Amino acid sequence: MNNSVENLTSLAKHGLDTLIGYLPSIIGALVILILGLWLIKLVMGRIKKIMEKREVDPGVRGFALSILGVVLKILLFIFVISKLGVETTSFAAILAAAGLAIGLALQGSLSNFAGGVLIIILKPFKVGDFIDAQGESGTVSDISIFYTYLTTVNNQRIVIPNGQLSNNKVTNYSHESSRRDVVTVGISYDSDIKKAREVLLNILNNDDRTLKDPAPVVFVGGLGDNSVDLSVRYWAKNEDFWGLHFDFIEKLKVELEDAGISFPFPQRDVHLYNMNKNE
Repeated sequence: MNNSVENLTSLAKHGLDTLIGYLPSIIGALVILILGLWLIKLVMGRIKKIMEKREVDPGVRGFALSILGVVLKILLFIFVISKLGVETTSFAAILAAAGLAIGLALQGSLSNFAGGVLIIILKPFKVGDFIDAQGESGTVSDISIFYTYLTTVNNQRIVIPNGQLSNNKVTNYSHESSRRDVVTVGISYDSDIKKAREVLLNILNNDDRTLKDPAPVVFVGGLGDNSVDLSVRYWAKNEDFWGLHFDFIEKLKVELEDAGISFPFPQRDVHLYNMNKNE
């Protein structure tokens, strides 16, 4: 019993001596860690301001800052570990082996990282563009290492992996400065087509948001079961597109009716047959 107590006492004393011996290294490592994180934050802030001053693309800026932050923190971690007495060569070998294992386990994340690099290099879209991708539509608010963030018209946030964006169809509505709108207007068969065309063109030409080159056009796009379908096509700048679209829909209803142009309702001809053979 006395031997056991003596062994425990000796072991505790040895552990305490070891802890005291490492205490300066531990304190030094903590100081380096705290100062290092502060310096990284300071450096990141300075680089961000420089990029903003030079008007670097927001997508490139966010992506580059994310990678730089990860690299600096990894270097700080290695430096702190070396301060604790861990051999950096051995640690590098362990880190390489761990990196391989993590890489195999996180193939999807690596695919997203590669997709993010492709997006930054090829620039199919940038921060501020309105896109449609993976069944979602919204304005690109951020492009990070692994994900792209969209803000919908309903102010909802959509997160899409970069790997999917780089390997699938993406529609960028903001890439060009202007867009063409196509509106189908159905009028009754007894209405005057030329008059209807004149009314529709006057609405568009009297609106300053309608681009004059290419000029708006109206033509018969089809003959439906109940109506003559007029196809109206015009161009507008991206920032004016939706405002002009909704105003045009409202105005065409009012002005066509004022001009005596009617909008048909679905019609069916019903034929009644007497199936009584005795009559």
